Amino acid sequence: MFEAIAALLAILGVGTGAGIFVIRNLYYICQPNEILIFAGSARELSDGRRVGYRLVKGGSSIRVPLLERALRMDLSNMIINLRVSNAYSKGGIPLTVEGVANIKIAGEEPAIHNAIERLLGKSRQEIEQMAKETLEGNLRGVLASLTPEQVNEDKIAFARSLLDEAEDDLEKLGLVLDTLQIQNISDDVRYLDSIGRKQQADLLRDARIAEAKAKSESAIQAAENQKITELSRLDRDIGIAHAEAERRITDAITKRDAVVAEAIAEIAAELARIQAEVPVQQERIKHIEQQLQADVIAPAEADCKQAIARAQGNAARIVEDGKARAEGTLRLAESWKTAGANARDIFLLQRLETLLQTLTSAVPDVNVQNVTVVSPNQSSSAVKAASFIEQLKQTTGIDVAKAVQNLTEAKPGQLSPASEDLNLDELI
Repeated sequence: MFEAIAALLAILGVGTGAGIFVIRNLYYICQPNEILIFAGSARELSDGRRVGYRLVKGGSSIRVPLLERALRMDLSNMIINLRVSNAYSKGGIPLTVEGVANIKIAGEEPAIHNAIERLLGKSRQEIEQMAKETLEGNLRGVLASLTPEQVNEDKIAFARSLLDEAEDDLEKLGLVLDTLQIQNISDDVRYLDSIGRKQQADLLRDARIAEAKAKSESAIQAAENQKITELSRLDRDIGIAHAEAERRITDAITKRDAVVAEAIAEIAAELARIQAEVPVQQERIKHIEQQLQADVIAPAEADCKQAIARAQGNAARIVEDGKARAEGTLRLAESWKTAGANARDIFLLQRLETLLQTLTSAVPDVNVQNVTVVSPNQSSSAVKAASFIEQLKQTTGIDVAKAVQNLTEAKPGQLSPASEDLNLDELI
């Protein structure tokens, strides 16, 4: 019995030892950042190719003793510093580009098979160097197709172009480019500096233009706001003026009605007063007419009748005088005609004394030009007559002495007695 238990314990010990040996040497656990490759067993891929290994990713597996060999491949990220100097860009400008790339070994099919075939057994330093040289070559190729302005202005687009260019090459190596950042782009001929200065000048110009536009837009907006404010104020003032005008119109209409009513009342009162005063004025008119009839019209009519009678009397006297003068004139004309050429001289001699008395009474003192000698025995009237005759000759041209001389030479019977009635005014 004891021997059986001992044998059983021996078997158990052997089994336990064998299990521990298997776990320690044949059982493999795959880490999340790696892949297990069990080389030695053949298998067919999805594209029809046959490979002599099997892959384990994210799990565990037991290696077949003697038939398989277990290999591990690290899938963690690798940081590669890129620097390309004197890489000619489009246009012949040499550039220096610095950047950082994050690369890892592909962990998915079919790229992982390329990585196993090309990178299995190589150290990380060798893989990084291979990836760096590949990226630098692709970087030079991308730079050759871009101008310095394009490279400098849009680094993101440049990095995207580099990713597109390097993707196929890295995939053939079994690598995956996660990220690529361009850190610095420079050149030895300071071409980018001149571009930067030009861009800075353009930016400054654009900034000034934008500032001027902003100021102008601000001024325009301020003017527009001022216009809106003024229009609002004008609308308000117009509204106030309309309201005030309507109020004044309403007040005027109200006052007009009151004034019209007051005026109508005043006119009615005045009309009533005038209508009441009409009979009084009519009686006053009658009284004034009667007073005028007594004070003015009756005396005027009497004076008129008296003047008419006086005028009629004067007219009768004038008519009679005219008739007498007409008759005398006819008789004088007949006598004048009978006397002949000496009728005028005869008439003048007949009226000489009366004419001389009338004229000498009004004759003033005169300067003596001629002297007529008169006898001392003659009267003063003869002296006055001689003086008057001389003055009459000087003023009227009538020579009385000559007329008398002519008269003495004429015949005495040629004068008509009717000529005595001739008036001196009619003769002249």
